Amino acid sequence: MEKTKSRKLSIVFESEIDAPAFQEIESDKAKQSGGGSKGRLWEFTALASIPMVLVFGNSMLVPVLPDMQRELGINKFQSSLVITIFSLVAGLFIPVIGYLSDRFGRKGVIIPALIVYGGGGLLAGFGAIWGSYAVIIASRAIQGLAAAGTAPVAMALVGDLYEGGTESKALGLTEASNGTGKVLSPIIGSLLALIAWYASFFAFPAFCALSLLAVIFLIKEPERGRKQGLGQYIGKIKELFKQKGSWLVTSFFAGSLGLFILFGVLFYLSNILEEAPYSIDGVRKALVLAIPLLGQVITSYTTGSLIKKNGVLIRRLMNIGLAAMTVSLGATIFFFQNLYVFIGLLTVSSIGTGLLLPCLNTMITGAVQKSERGMITSLYNSLRFLGVAAGPPLFGWLMDKSDRVVFITVSALSLLALGLVFFLIKPPSEVS
Repeated sequence: MEKTKSRKLSIVFESEIDAPAFQEIESDKAKQSGGGSKGRLWEFTALASIPMVLVFGNSMLVPVLPDMQRELGINKFQSSLVITIFSLVAGLFIPVIGYLSDRFGRKGVIIPALIVYGGGGLLAGFGAIWGSYAVIIASRAIQGLAAAGTAPVAMALVGDLYEGGTESKALGLTEASNGTGKVLSPIIGSLLALIAWYASFFAFPAFCALSLLAVIFLIKEPERGRKQGLGQYIGKIKELFKQKGSWLVTSFFAGSLGLFILFGVLFYLSNILEEAPYSIDGVRKALVLAIPLLGQVITSYTTGSLIKKNGVLIRRLMNIGLAAMTVSLGATIFFFQNLYVFIGLLTVSSIGTGLLLPCLNTMITGAVQKSERGMITSLYNSLRFLGVAAGPPLFGWLMDKSDRVVFITVSALSLLALGLVFFLIKPPSEVS
């Protein structure tokens, strides 16, 4: 009798029921133990390389846009399209790529995306040598399509790999990596421009190759559950928006606004710093551009490490971040002609962005089950990309009116986002 009971207990204990979920939990526990710390560090590094490569695709070109205008004989709006077309195509295709990553796996999307991304850079480089603006724009569109399968899918992959505080820390790290890429890429772009203004295009394949090798060899993707049909999948997404639409849409708006302002400001600075009375160009200009971005990097990583799943802290930091953006951008209306004060205010705004984005990332990845996470994070990243796409041309258009109009507009938008987040985003004490 006792043996029978023992055998039954053994059978129940070794049952395959819910094995994928059990294995994921055990895997995450192992990674959080001392023995798995090295493996987790390398895995974090591989994950962080993906958003960094993506950011290089735009930020590395910002310092050379004035050179591109002179060499190709194009105007300010046409040069801004080199940034905009990349981000616009990425923004349009991210939701499709997100569904494919849910259905066929994250690495199955990220790996070919990195290959195409690097190839598009080569083509753009040859287009620049040939003096063909059309080839450059077409190549940037190809890169934008590939970009849709990089950082947005990596965000969903983080949610697949980790749970609890480890997930928040990893998401903070990817946001910090995104910011680090923004800090380094203008400097790298300016250094490469000493060789030729188009040298950055040829650097893309090298960066993509490093990230590609890291993803292939350092990341082990969890097994995926049962695949859903498209109709069932879309039905679940619709149901999610019925239940959580107000705060999800607000989160999407706030995230896209943060990057709209960030890239718009970079475009603005890149143009005015080369003009009198500043006359700052080359690497010196890149170092100035890097100052606000450094504030975002440090804040993003710190925020991701601190918030874990604390909903009260997440809400507080989001509101503080947007308040910092609103006040600092509002102050630039009066101080934009004083370079030192101006850069200081933009750094405060970037710190506000660093408080906001990791909190949004944690909330959005926790809003859905793993099987639908790719689509939701992709919709969010799609709007972030559209914000990046809109930044340079809209800032260029506003600059033609007046500098004050630029900062009146962005401070008013930040205030609107603060009001929406304050009233519509009220996470529970423990974010799922």
